[in-house]
Amino acid sequence: MTSSRRLEVRSDDQSPHKWCVPMTESAFGTLIAKANPSVHALFGEGSMFSPLLFGKFFDPSDAFPLWEFESEVLLSKLRSSGQSSVDWFQTDDDYCVKADLPGVGKSSVQVYVEQGKVVEISGQWKAPKEPNPKDWRSGHWWEHGYVRRLELPENADWTRMEAWVKNDAVLEIRIPKKSYSDCEESEGNDHRAAEETRCI
Repeated sequence: MTSSRRLEVRSDDQSPHKWCVPMTESAFGTLIAKANPSVHALFGEGSMFSPLLFGKFFDPSDAFPLWEFESEVLLSKLRSSGQSSVDWFQTDDDYCVKADLPGVGKSSVQVYVEQGKVVEISGQWKAPKEPNPKDWRSGHWWEHGYVRRLELPENADWTRMEAWVKNDAVLEIRIPKKSYSDCEESEGNDHRAAEETRCI
C-alpha cells in the first residue's frame, strides 16, 4: 500500500542571507572525507543533493536549469552503474522531478518557490549545537542541512505546484505548464507594462 504526505509549497521565505556561502569543491571534499554515513547518504553520488549529480561539481545552492537537459543524457554514467535515485521529465501538461530522500533529514524536507523563478528543496539533517542558532542556511549550510535549487522554465505555473513524499522515501514535485491562454495573457501584461513604462 502506498502512503503519501503532501508538502506545503511555500513562497513566503524572506531570509535574505540563505545560501550566501557557496559549497566549494574543497569544502565538499572535507565533508565527504569525514566518512559519516549520513553525509554519504545525503551528498554521495546519485543523490539529488550531491554537487556531483550532473557529472561535474555544481554547488547545489546555485539554481540549475534542470529541464533544459534530458535526464537520460545527464545521468547516463550514474544510471549505468545503478547509482542514480533521481529522475525528471516533462509531459504535455507538466514538469516533474522525482528523487529518493536520504534516510537522515527526510522528515524536515521543505519546498519553496523563490520569486516564481526557482524551486528550492531543502531540509536539516543535523541540529546546530548553539542554544540560539542563526538560520542554518546562512553559513556553512552543508554542515547542518541539504539543498537543491532548480530554475523553473518560463511556462511553469508555480502557483499550482504540488509536492508529495511517497512511502516516506520518494519526493515527487509536479509543476503544471501554463496553458496557451495563460501565456498570451502574461505576454499581453508584459507588453502593457512596457507601454506604460515608455509613457512615463
